[in-house]
Amino acid sequence: MAVQSWLELGTGYQGQMVRSRPMSEPRHILVAVAWPYATGSLHLGHIAGAYLPPDIFARYHRMAGNKVLMVSGSDVHGTPITVKADEEGVSPQEIVDRYHPRFLDYWDQLGIKFDLFTTTGTDNHKRVAQEFFLKLLENGYLYRKTTSQFYDEEAQRFLPDRYVEGICPHCGYIEARGDQCDNCGRTLDPHELVDPRSTLSGTAPVERDTEHYYWKLSAFQEPLLDWLRSRRGWRPHVANFAIGMAKGGLHDRAFTRDLDWGIPIPIDDLGPGKSIYVWWEAVMGYFSAPQEWAQLQGIPEAWKEWWTNPEAESYYFIGKDNIPFHAVYWPALLMGHGGLNLPTNVPGNQYVTFGGSKASKSRGVGRSLDWYLERFEPDALRYAVASVLPEHNDTDLSDAEIVRRINEELVATWGNLVNRVLSMTARSEGGTIPELGTLDSDDHALLAGVDAALAQAGTQIEAVELRAALRTVMDGGQEVNAYLNQKAPWKTAATDPERTATTLYVALSAINGLKTGFSPFLPFTSAQVHTMLGQKGTLEEGGWRRAELQAGTPLPRPKPLFAKLELAELE
Repeated sequence: MAVQSWLELGTGYQGQMVRSRPMSEPRHILVAVAWPYATGSLHLGHIAGAYLPPDIFARYHRMAGNKVLMVSGSDVHGTPITVKADEEGVSPQEIVDRYHPRFLDYWDQLGIKFDLFTTTGTDNHKRVAQEFFLKLLENGYLYRKTTSQFYDEEAQRFLPDRYVEGICPHCGYIEARGDQCDNCGRTLDPHELVDPRSTLSGTAPVERDTEHYYWKLSAFQEPLLDWLRSRRGWRPHVANFAIGMAKGGLHDRAFTRDLDWGIPIPIDDLGPGKSIYVWWEAVMGYFSAPQEWAQLQGIPEAWKEWWTNPEAESYYFIGKDNIPFHAVYWPALLMGHGGLNLPTNVPGNQYVTFGGSKASKSRGVGRSLDWYLERFEPDALRYAVASVLPEHNDTDLSDAEIVRRINEELVATWGNLVNRVLSMTARSEGGTIPELGTLDSDDHALLAGVDAALAQAGTQIEAVELRAALRTVMDGGQEVNAYLNQKAPWKTAATDPERTATTLYVALSAINGLKTGFSPFLPFTSAQVHTMLGQKGTLEEGGWRRAELQAGTPLPRPKPLFAKLELAELE
C-alpha cells in the first residue's frame, strides 16, 4: 500500500495542512502534553520542559476564544515502572497507584489545567491502541519476524529494552539504556550497546530467538522527509534533529515485546505474553485521551473535531529527549493509520540544568518539586520557571536565581505596581474607580502601549515563544511605573484632583490589560487582580483584551500579591 502524500492540501498556520476559514471562527487546538512515567516525584526540569509551557499556551488560547483540548496522563506501562516494582518487590500497579495521584496533586497546586489527565491503563486506551495496531496491520505496515532478543539466564526471562544497560556506541556514555542514551539523546536497540548487562542480575545476557510484529517504518522515510521539510515555525533544533534522523535512514522497528505488563496484541498468532511495545502504545495516548474525554462529556464523537477536522491544530509539548518519538515516529504512525491530523508543531524544549548537570529524577539531580511547592507561592514559582524556559538552549537554574527573579522582577515590578496604584486609589478616591477626565498624550501613549503589548504577547505565544511573551508583558509593567513616576499622582492629589483621578484611572486600566497578559503565566494572582479591580465574571470570559473599567465601581481593600523571599530562610 502506497504511503499517502501529505503535501497535497497546501500549508496553513505554521505549516499545518488546512483549508482556509474565516478568522473570526474559533480554532480547535489540541494541546498534547508528554506522558510522565508514574515512577516518582517530578522536578523543576519536568515542569520547565513539558508541563508549564502547554498550560501557558492553552490558557492563552482559551482566553482568545479558541476551543482547546489539553490532554495527557500517566504512562503506566513503561519499563521504568516494572523496574521499580521489581526493586521494591511490589506489583507495577502499586507503583502506578502511588504516583498517579501525586501528579494530579502537582497540577492542582501549580494551576496546570488539563481537560483530561488520564492513564494508559484504562480500558479506553487499551481499545484504541489495539484498534490502531489492527489498522496498521490492515494497511500492510506490520509483519511477523523472528529475531534474537536478550535473555537473562539467571532470571530466566526475556529482557525489555530498559532492563539492558551498557556503553553507548555513539558517545561512550557508560550508563546508556537499551532504548535510549540519556547523554546524547539517540534512540538505541539493546544489541547496539557495548558490554551489555542485565539490570536484573548484573550478568551479561544471551540471545534467544523470539517472534514479533515489526513496523515498516522504512516505508515512511521519503514522505516523512517531505513533510518535515515543509514545516514552518518549528524550533530549529527540533526540525534539524528530525530531518537529520530521517535522512540518516529509518529502519523497521519491533512493534511488540515479550511482556505481560502492557497492552496485549489483539490477535493470538504469536502465542501468549506478547504486548504492544510501550514506545508506540504510549504516544497513542494522544489519540485515546480525547476519545475518553468525549465519552466523559456525553458526546462520544466530539474528539473528531481535534483529530479528523483538517482545520484543527495540534501542538506536542515535550523535552528534547522525546523529539524522535514525537517529530518522527508518531507522525509516521499517523501516516500509517491514515485519516488523522499530523502535528502542527512539536515545540520541544531543551534541558534545565542544575550546576551544569541535566535535572534527572533517576539520577537525583535537582530538587524534588515537592520541596519547591512547600516553600514558594505557586505563581511565584511559575514566574521564575517561565522566565527561564529552555526553549532554544539549555538553561542552568539555581535556588538563588529563582529567588532573585521573584524578588527583583515579580515582586518589585508587577506586585509593587498593583499594590501601589490600588493603595493610592483607596486613599485619594475613596476606594472606587475614579472618573476619567481629559486624556493627554502620555495617557493615550500608555494605554496604546499596553494594548500593543497584549497583541505582541499573543503573537509570541502563538509562536510558542513564551519567555519573550512574559518579558513583553513585564516590560509593560515597567512602562506603567515610569508613567506614574512622571505623573506623580501623590503630588497632584492636593493641587489637581481631576488630573490625579485621570492618572489613577489610566494606571488602573493599564493594570487591567497587563493582568490579562500575565494570566496564562500567573493564573492565581491574575484572578486576584481581576477581583481587586472590581471586575465581574471570570478572567477567561473577558477575552484577550484590555476591558474598559467603570467609574464608581467599588474596589476591595488591596493586599500584596507576593511575599519577598529570603534564600537563607528556605533551607
